[in-house]
Order: sequence, then structure tokens, then C-alpha cells
Amino acid sequence: MTVTAQKTWLITGADKGLGCAAAETALERGDNVVVTVLAQDGSHPLQARFPDTFRSIHLNAKDLDRVAPVVVAAVDAFGRIDVLLNNAGYGLLGLIEETPLEKYRAMFEVNFFGLVEMTRAVLPTMRKQRSGHIINTSSIGGFDGVAGLGLYCASKFAVEGFTEALGQEVRSIGIKATILEPGPFRSDFAGSSLDAVLTTNEDYAAAAEFVRTYQQSKHGKQPNDPAKFGPALCRLVDAQRPPLRLPLGVEAVERIRSEMAQVTSDLDAWQDLAFSTRFDGV
Repeated sequence: MTVTAQKTWLITGADKGLGCAAAETALERGDNVVVTVLAQDGSHPLQARFPDTFRSIHLNAKDLDRVAPVVVAAVDAFGRIDVLLNNAGYGLLGLIEETPLEKYRAMFEVNFFGLVEMTRAVLPTMRKQRSGHIINTSSIGGFDGVAGLGLYCASKFAVEGFTEALGQEVRSIGIKATILEPGPFRSDFAGSSLDAVLTTNEDYAAAAEFVRTYQQSKHGKQPNDPAKFGPALCRLVDAQRPPLRLPLGVEAVERIRSEMAQVTSDLDAWQDLAFSTRFDGV
């Protein structure tokens, strides 16, 4: 069973790509939408089409002091926030040994710390409403680590642990939490939204080749359609009992099933050792 009353969305990182696609779909069905963008003047092409139900606000996700004012502006515009879609983020290719601290720390500031602070800023409003849905964009790489994307995956694993605990904390006050795990979409992720640290280290030949060729082999060839992202999100937020995790794409589902099968296999194979640490006689 679903509920389809008008909702107010706050979507981060909606300049383009999946965030913009979700905003457009929500607006087309009559919802209110506030987005954050990197454009300094807060401009967005959707404004002209939806002058009454759309607001666009400049926010760099690394600027944590600006997060709370964005939430205030969203509530001032439409009176409430029903859906927070934490979408801001970017990818980082590179070997773990060779990726410098400043590269992956900057990515964590956006992918994780910015997401946490936006969530914390929205929670008082949702608690007052006794309702709301927080959707945190992870990745299939947040469930199944990939060589050559290790630090990006780490940022998304952090999102997953945070959101799972968050869901347990807020369930009793009417707030829902979902981890979004998209597989590869034909968006800009493998284009300008992807940073890379290249290497010629022969000790990591396979991973190094993956890093070198990823953008050329993937960009514009991903199997999932960004135009179908928004409708999927609308079905999710209309559900009375949404899932904790929602993978998007056949390959995302298949990779999760494969990872779960491996975990089960390891548990079975190493159960005796796992149990060996208990106090005797207890």
C-alpha cells in the first residue's frame, strides 16, 4: 500500500545527474522540491519550469557551517521536509597505497561528513513532524568493495553503517531511513564527477589497469537509465514500509547476492574458530 500526498523534498547535489533527475520527477508529479547546487548564484534550469514549487540554494557539501541555514531556508519555503535525499558525492579511483591523504579526506568530507551534518540538521524538523524519510545515497560499492575504488567504497561503507544505526534510532518517532545502492547509471559519475590517481606500479597490475581504463570503458556505457531513477525514488518514498536497503539495477542485486553468499560460506567454513573465543563453561 502506498501514500501519495504532496511531499516536500530536500535533495543535495542536484546540479545534474541523478539528483537532478529525482528533483524533476518529484516536481512533475506535484511535489515541492528544494535542491542544493554548486552554482554560486544558486541557479538551476528547473526554476523556470516550476517557479512555485522549486527552490535552488548554493551549497558546497564541504562547507558544513552552511548546512543548517539551508535546512532553515527549505522549511521557510514550504513549511516542512518530508524527504531528505542525501545525493551529493563523487568518486575516487586509485590504489589504496598510492592515494594521498588530501585526496581521500576531501572525498570523505563530501560523501560522508556532509551527509551526516545534513541529516543531523534535518532531524529536529522531522522529529517535530513525527514523520519523514531520509534516503542516503551509497553505492553497490558500499556493500561490495572493489579494488581500485577502495577509498571511495570506504566512504560508502561509512554511509551504510551510519544509516543502519540511524534507522534504529528514529524508527520509534515515525522517521524512515533507506540506504540507496545504485549500480552503474549512465550519469556523470564516470565522467567529470570522478577523480583519479593513476599508477604504473606493476605489483598492482590488475587494479592499476582497472584504474587507468575505468572512465574510458564505463562512461556513457552504463546499463542503467537516469530517467528511470526519479520514478523509482518516488515509488520508494510513497511506500508505507520502505526497505532499509534498496539496490538499483540488475548488476547491483546480483553483486549483493554474490557477496552475501560469500559471507555465508565464510561463516560456515570458519564457525569453529569464530566460536573458540568464548569462556569455557559459560
